[in-house]
Amino acid sequence: MAISKIKAVFQSDIKKVWETVTSLENYAWRSDLSKIEVLSKNQFVEYTKEGYATTFTITVAEPYKRWEFDMENGNMKGHWIGVFTQKGEQTEIDFTEDVTAKKTIMKPFVKAYLKKQQSQYVSDLRNAVL
Repeated sequence: MAISKIKAVFQSDIKKVWETVTSLENYAWRSDLSKIEVLSKNQFVEYTKEGYATTFTITVAEPYKRWEFDMENGNMKGHWIGVFTQKGEQTEIDFTEDVTAKKTIMKPFVKAYLKKQQSQYVSDLRNAVL
């Protein structure tokens, strides 16, 4: 199991940040994705640019406060928590991923991979909410 956390503050209101993060239709800002397929109100699949699929099941959706989901693909399974806080005219995000590698050979690399993914996500998000 690997846990990775990232916090960031954006010069944008919470509504814009929330809607950007939670939109399953407007994902062009994500440099890592080729598409998102919505399966139901609470389930969707993200496809990387290389075509690798990860299924997400939303477990908590408190608008402008908290978004959580379980995630799984052939290499890992885990849980993601996103907490959103308005700080004056800024918005703070606090994201936590708790992931377990399914393949023993991948376990040493999971935490570094998560950190890289989270950093890219925050960078993409920062550009999207400018």
